[in-house]
This record gives sequence, C-alpha cells and structure tokens, in this order.
Amino acid sequence: MIKSMTGYGRARRTIDGRDITVEVRSVNNRYLDCSVKMPRAYIFAEDAVKGLVQKNVSRGKVDVFVAVDSIGVEETVVAVNETLAKSYIEALKKLYNLGDGRWVKGSFYATDLARLPDVLAITKAEEDLESLSASLCEVTEEALAAHAAMRGKEGEKLAADVYRRLDAIEALTARVEERSPQTVAEYREKLLARMNEVLQSATVDESRILTEAAIFADKVAVDEETVRLRSHLAQLREMLQSREPVGRKLDFLIQEVNRESNTIGSKCSDVQIARDVVELKAEIEKIREQVQNIE
Repeated sequence: MIKSMTGYGRARRTIDGRDITVEVRSVNNRYLDCSVKMPRAYIFAEDAVKGLVQKNVSRGKVDVFVAVDSIGVEETVVAVNETLAKSYIEALKKLYNLGDGRWVKGSFYATDLARLPDVLAITKAEEDLESLSASLCEVTEEALAAHAAMRGKEGEKLAADVYRRLDAIEALTARVEERSPQTVAEYREKLLARMNEVLQSATVDESRILTEAAIFADKVAVDEETVRLRSHLAQLREMLQSREPVGRKLDFLIQEVNRESNTIGSKCSDVQIARDVVELKAEIEKIREQVQNIE
C-alpha cells in the first residue's frame, strides 16, 4: 500500500503512575531523518524510540515529541548521612564536656540533629530504567500506528491521483501513435505537390519522392519511444500496488518517462503531436510532484 511521507500521530497513556504523551510528525524528505525530543531525565530511552521509528518509517523527516508527567510516583527519597550525624553527636558530647560542669546538660532530640547541615539528604529514587523504557516504547508504538494510518489514507489519495494521470498519459500516447504515420503520408503529399509545382511540365521521379519520404519517416518515427513509454507506465502501475516503500523507484521511473516524452517532442514537427506532447509533459510533472511525497 502506498503511503505518504506526511503524517501525524498522537498517543497518551498512564502507565505505573506516569502520564506519557507521544506525538509523531513527518514531512517529505529524500532520506530518513529522525529527531526525538524528550525530557533530559528520560534521554536513556532515545535510542529505543528511534529504533521504533526506523522500523515503521523508511523515508521522511520525522519529529517525535515525548512528554512525561509523574502522577503519585515517589520519585525522591530522604537519606540519612549516618557518618555525619554520628560526628555531630560526638562533637556535641565534647562541647558538653568542655563546659566542665558549668553547662547544664539538656535534652537533644533527633529533630535538632536533623536541622544540622547535610544530615538529611534528598535524593531521587532509583527507577527501573528497563521498565520505564518499555512504557515509553509502548506509547510510541501507538503513536506510530496512528501516524501510519494517516499516511496510509493520504497515500491512497496520492495513488488515485497518479492513476488518473497515468490514464491521461496513455490516452495522449495513443493519439501520438495514431497521428505519427499520418504525418509521413502528409509530408509525402506535400513533397510531391511542391516538386510538381517547381518542375511543372517535367516528370516527377516517384522513387525520389519515396526515398525522401522514407528518410523523413525515419527521422520522425517515435515507435521505439512510445513502446518504452508504455512499458514505463505499466511498471508505474505495478509499483503503485506494491506493499513496500517505492518512492525512490517511482521518482527514477518518472525521470525515464519524462526523457521519452522529450525525445518524442524533439522528433516531431507536427503541430498536433507537439500539443499532445506539451499536455503529456504537464501530466508527467504533476505525477513527479505527487511522487515527491510518496514514501
């Protein structure tokens, strides 16, 4: 199925107390260019997210936005610096002894000790990085699925438009094929009339007329070009039915179709064929523009 390189997908889920939102946006590009923007605390999962994008998208500029909000998750813990606390206690005991009985021994509570610098340290709780990465990837897969669905719908429209233009090109090619032999016959008649006019009473050499007509027919013959053109059009139709990404192949084949149309235009001096070739090139250019957005 043909897919467009332009698409958008969004997914949001709450997993293990975390509200995870992932947005995927893409536009056309010659190659795959993936950019992931996420909170610094979750940067460890960037490669995993990029890996999922590479499995689902083969071409285009893809931007992935990841947002994580914690809901009821104990992310911090309070730790006691036991070594420092014991040092404070020993120091306080020394201060009391230095009083030499002149200081009254008072009560010393844990709350008093907690007020001293660096006794309590607030640190972030250790997280299961593997589990968190799996959660981020799970939501990313959902966003990529929505992204692929949108690209598929857009791709169907692109393919339908290309099919219509291929039909138009085939119709124009048939007109060129029908008209091309007529130009040779007309040229022979014009040549005969011109020679009769010039020579008047003299006898016209019929063999010379046939030779000149044959030379002209060889110059303006487009049989080979139209055969190749029809072959390219058949290949385009086959590619549009492929389930694999064919954007680059389509782009190359369109260049070949354009080359054949240019050759036909350069060979023919007939006004009608020239008009048909102009219309043919216009259809080819429109297909080329559409192909630029096909994955």
